[in-house]
Amino acid sequence: MFEELSQRFEDAVRGLRGQGAISENNVDAALKSVRRALIEADVSLQVVQDFVADVRSKALGAEVVRGISPDQQFIKLVHNELVEVMGGANAPLAQAATKPTVVLMAGLQGAGKTTATAKLGLHLKEQGRKALLVAADVYRAAAIEQLQTLGRQIDVEVFSLGADQKPEDIAAAGVAYGREQGFDTVVVDTAGRLQIDTAMMAEMVRIRTAVTPDEVLLVVDSMIGQEAAELTRAFHNQVGLTGAVLTKLDGDSRGGAALSIRKVSGAPIKFIGTGEKVEALQPFHPERMASRILGMGDVLTLVERAQKEVEIADVEKMQRKLQEASFDFSDFVQQMRLIKRMGSLGGLMKMIPGMNKIDDGMLKQGEAQLKRIEAMIGSMTQQERENPDLLASQPSRRKRIAVGSGHKPAEMDKVLADFQKMRGFMQQMSRGGGMPGMPGMPGMPAMPGMPNMGGQKAPGKPVKAYKPEKKRKGFGQL
Repeated sequence: MFEELSQRFEDAVRGLRGQGAISENNVDAALKSVRRALIEADVSLQVVQDFVADVRSKALGAEVVRGISPDQQFIKLVHNELVEVMGGANAPLAQAATKPTVVLMAGLQGAGKTTATAKLGLHLKEQGRKALLVAADVYRAAAIEQLQTLGRQIDVEVFSLGADQKPEDIAAAGVAYGREQGFDTVVVDTAGRLQIDTAMMAEMVRIRTAVTPDEVLLVVDSMIGQEAAELTRAFHNQVGLTGAVLTKLDGDSRGGAALSIRKVSGAPIKFIGTGEKVEALQPFHPERMASRILGMGDVLTLVERAQKEVEIADVEKMQRKLQEASFDFSDFVQQMRLIKRMGSLGGLMKMIPGMNKIDDGMLKQGEAQLKRIEAMIGSMTQQERENPDLLASQPSRRKRIAVGSGHKPAEMDKVLADFQKMRGFMQQMSRGGGMPGMPGMPGMPAMPGMPNMGGQKAPGKPVKAYKPEKKRKGFGQL
């Protein structure tokens, strides 16, 4: 996400490198690039003008700090301003003093409102809150059935009266049911329209009056750019918003909506959707998003994703295996599947500081290679998975695995060689008391399938390359 904006900001900062201090001349040149970057990212024009003016004022008024170069100082100022524009800090979902907390979902058709409702239900469930989803979209074909299907997938109850009732009556009945059954949060999915119209707004006002929500969240498709500002303004003026959910952020390379919504409405972005899966919803943290935009990574979100998927017992077991050099191909597959649950390889790599410059083509090659490796491992026997050294010493086994998975013996040789190097390196790091970093980073051996950023040799049993046996001449060949 935000690849285009990140590149433009980098171009703006490059002009300040090598300068002695920030001056009117060089800061104006940098801000000209920043202004262009924000406009091309489809940020609202008023937001762009205010942003540039605030950064210029703070840059020229900043004290000179010894040891801090002008480009570093400028990055810090831009980072702080980005955080401020996007809301300053994370705004958690409200919790009413008297249960249930009522959350009303609003937005245009096609923004992903029903899916966002289910995602929010799962998020609340993971937070230990008992959530009820209310299907009040009676206009879109199969909207009720969609929410019910998603509810079954995540094991969250869905309340519905069918499509023959008024939306405000369904919403009120759903909240009453939630109160009677002891739910602490009720999330109401409402109908959207292809465009903002009087009838839509009037209906939203009636639903709001009927349920008196504690939160009114506007679901916005991030890819609509600065149109998000007008959409937010219209809903806020007539319905009154308390926050926003920004969807499809994984497909947005510009970032205009994320930088416009808070400034226009004053209502914070509370959640972001980062994929199609129902698990792909995250609380919005302005400081983390600013770091991503400036190419600084987002380690905290990466750690939080890992914590949701990894059990402490599994971590301890894997640490023992690394120390004993008993990490095998079954463990490798388990780790790869863990990464898949956390998100795409490209998305995860770009959360690591310094890894945002990895070429997308290289990342796609890495993902394709991981699929090939998984196919090769699928062709192994249980004994071969648990004893990689067996494969290193017997080329005929590697040939059988390669052919069985539709690959060449040389490809299997390379996978095994990379695996042995990685295992030896991780054992060496574990015994030395250090944490093995991300394999494939400078100074580290390439992990099979991962982009290689300049690896090194590491201990590991050599793999004897497979060579076809020469045919002996028979009597018929003499």
